[in-house]
Amino acid sequence: MKYQTTGSIERLDPRINDLIAEDAQIEILASGFDWSEGPLWLEDQQALIFSDVPANKIYRWSEKDSLSVFLEPSGYFGERTDKKEPGSNGLTLDQDGNLLLCQHGLRQVGRMMKPLTNPKPEYETLASEWEGKKFNSPNDLVVHSNGGIYFTDPPYGLDDWDVKELDFQGVYCLMDGELTLQIDSLYRPNGVALSPDEKILYVAQSDFEAARYYAYDLDENGEVIAGKILLDVTYLLAEGKKGLPDGLKVHSSGSIFATGPGGVLVISKEGEILGTIRTGQSTANCAFDTDENYLYMTADMHLMRIKIK
Repeated sequence: MKYQTTGSIERLDPRINDLIAEDAQIEILASGFDWSEGPLWLEDQQALIFSDVPANKIYRWSEKDSLSVFLEPSGYFGERTDKKEPGSNGLTLDQDGNLLLCQHGLRQVGRMMKPLTNPKPEYETLASEWEGKKFNSPNDLVVHSNGGIYFTDPPYGLDDWDVKELDFQGVYCLMDGELTLQIDSLYRPNGVALSPDEKILYVAQSDFEAARYYAYDLDENGEVIAGKILLDVTYLLAEGKKGLPDGLKVHSSGSIFATGPGGVLVISKEGEILGTIRTGQSTANCAFDTDENYLYMTADMHLMRIKIK
C-alpha cells in the first residue's frame, strides 16, 4: 500500500546514513488522534499498538488490518469527563509478554490481565504510590532483562483539580515487587530507555528551560550510581522548532532515536546529533519493530514510520 509522505531528513553527520537510507521517506500510516503516544511493536501479531492519551484508548495498526481500537478505556475508569489526559501513555511488555501501561488517569503503572490476543480493560496495579503518597502520573517505562521496570512520574496527567501529593517528579524502579526511587532531581522526567548493554539508563526531560537528555550509569544490580547531561537541546526551542524531549528508543547500534525539537533526533551514544527526522509535528514517542526495519513515530494526530537500514 502507498501512504502519504511528509517531512524530511536533516543529515548533519554522515553516520546517519548508516541508519537511515538516503532515499527514505516519512510515511503517514494513520491520522485523526488527539495526542498519540507510547508506540509498541507486537511481533507475534506483526502489529503496532499505541495510546491516544486524551481519548483514553489504545489503537492497533497493522499493514494487513489497518487501524482498530485495541483497548478502551486504557487509563481511567472514573466518572469525570473533563480530564485532559485520562488514558494510558507509555506501553511495553514484561518478560512474560504481558502488556504494561503507564496509566495517567489511575496514576499508576498497571498490567493488563488478559492476553494480547484477547485484550480487555482489566488491569492489576503494579505501583501507584511512593511512601503512602499517590504518584503524579506515570508517563513512560522500560523493562530490564533482570525484570526491573523503570518508569518516570511527571505531572502531565494531573488536572487542576487533582491533588499533587508528591513534591518532586521521580524516576523509579520496580523489581520483584519492591519499589525504589532512583532519581528525584529532574523537573520533568519523561521518556526512558536502556542502552543495549543495559549499563546506561537514558531519561528525557521535557522542560522548556532545560530541554535535555540524561545518561545514568547503572551498577550490576540495575541501581543508578551516577548521571550526566548527555545532550542539551534548549537552544533548538529558541529556533522555533516544535516539540520537547519526550519518548526515546535505543537502536542496537547504541544510537538513540529521541523525540524532541523538530521531530526525532538521531543521537550518537556520545551525545552528538547526527540528524533529525523532521516530522513537521510535535512528536511524542517512537518505537522500532523487532528487526529494526522501521521506526514508528507518534506525532501529535498522526502515526508515522520511516524505513531504517
